[in-house]
Amino acid sequence: MHLFMATLSTETNTFSPVPTILSDYEAYYLRHGTATQDAPNLMTEALHVWRQRAEALHWSVTESLTAIAEPAGLTTATTFDALKNEILDDLRNSAKPDVILLQLHGAMVAEDEPDCEGRIVSEIRALCPDAVIGVALDLHCHLRPRLLEHADLLIAFREYPHDDAAARAKELFSLAKRQLSGEISPQIGMFDCRMVSLFLTKTDPMRAFKKEMEAAEDIPGVLSVTLGHGFPWADLPETGARMLVTTNGDLPLAQETAKALGQRFFELRDEVAMAYSELDEALDQVEATSSGPIVLADMSDNSGAGAPGDSTYVLEAILERGLRNLASAIYWDPDAVQACVAMGEGAEIELDVGGKVEVASGRPVNIRGRIMAIKSGLKQHLGPALEPLGRMVWLRLQGEIDLVINDLRIQVYHPEVFEQMGIDLSQKHLVVVKSLFHFYTSFAEIASDVIFCATPGRVNPNTARIEFKQRDLNFWPRVHDPFALD
Repeated sequence: MHLFMATLSTETNTFSPVPTILSDYEAYYLRHGTATQDAPNLMTEALHVWRQRAEALHWSVTESLTAIAEPAGLTTATTFDALKNEILDDLRNSAKPDVILLQLHGAMVAEDEPDCEGRIVSEIRALCPDAVIGVALDLHCHLRPRLLEHADLLIAFREYPHDDAAARAKELFSLAKRQLSGEISPQIGMFDCRMVSLFLTKTDPMRAFKKEMEAAEDIPGVLSVTLGHGFPWADLPETGARMLVTTNGDLPLAQETAKALGQRFFELRDEVAMAYSELDEALDQVEATSSGPIVLADMSDNSGAGAPGDSTYVLEAILERGLRNLASAIYWDPDAVQACVAMGEGAEIELDVGGKVEVASGRPVNIRGRIMAIKSGLKQHLGPALEPLGRMVWLRLQGEIDLVINDLRIQVYHPEVFEQMGIDLSQKHLVVVKSLFHFYTSFAEIASDVIFCATPGRVNPNTARIEFKQRDLNFWPRVHDPFALD
């Protein structure tokens, strides 16, 4: 038997004016058939699992492209074509595959292709009509008709923060193997929940609902249950949460189960969506609380959702309030990093930080401080995976404010971002992280409190305010009951 596998992943914020180009993939992670020779990251964990499983069965393995970019605006047409065509060329040049497994994101949009994943899988299906095609997806995927038509198996991460990529990859491989042997004949049913929001799975009631999904897999004939949360900041007709159920040859069961679970999820809509504070309210809470460290999430400048990663709204506010004994990361500012490198560790420096990428960045903040450390080659954990951090600089302002900047757009996942630079978070009253939710599991272990903050910026979590043009506006929370007229 022969396995062909590849990874192409980015999450597209269609409202961002910053295009995603080939150099963005090169800067973050681009390998031409060699990703499994490196330590796994979130989007390559599956490749490691699939290679190990296939080789244990004495299958041959062809590993194609792995291309990953930090989310931003539309991927340029030339970039998408180059990456897609490399995968297709590798497929044409390999032996006929029996199984094709892909780790895609599910929310990638290019200049001339609103459905990148559907396009890739449809072209692969045309080349290999008899192969078993399985696709692993990010939880924030858009589940669209072309993908469902051409893939045999679709499974998305179940956890947010995403720490179950390997588990989902094992599940997908097992189902593909069973289909290959003729043991199962997958049928997929889908239900549109008509919800556009964000759902953290590590706390109830989402944690409890996830268990309901898992229990549904014990229904005779049900093979897999996936909830695609959707990616809110993409203006597409299909944007939003959708329930996916795969059964063994029973399409009505798949459709009925997806509808039942999707309706149950909709019933919980007011409970499962995350609560958050506005910036002034959040900082009032910080000032009124004596114990620490308090972790404040700058949700709207999460580069993992396509925000610039250099917004200065929170920085300006904490400086204006005269807050002290705090640490904040990560501000993406390659020019400021280069200026610090030129000065060297220990130097006093004055420079403008942040506010440079686009209108959602705010304005640059002039700071004066000491360069405490400059480091390269560091990584941070996201679950078991390791993600790059680029070149990092630790700046100390006014003797009590620690600021971390870097030259690679990446959100904060783990306290390692601070600790590896030499910053002791246990001594801080406030820790500000540019992240939506991925920071939560690791930071909750060290925090006296966690505040989710809807700051100004590109990815404000109030999804009812998103100015959709292509996606109809009959969705919760913009409409309390979008099923009322059915």
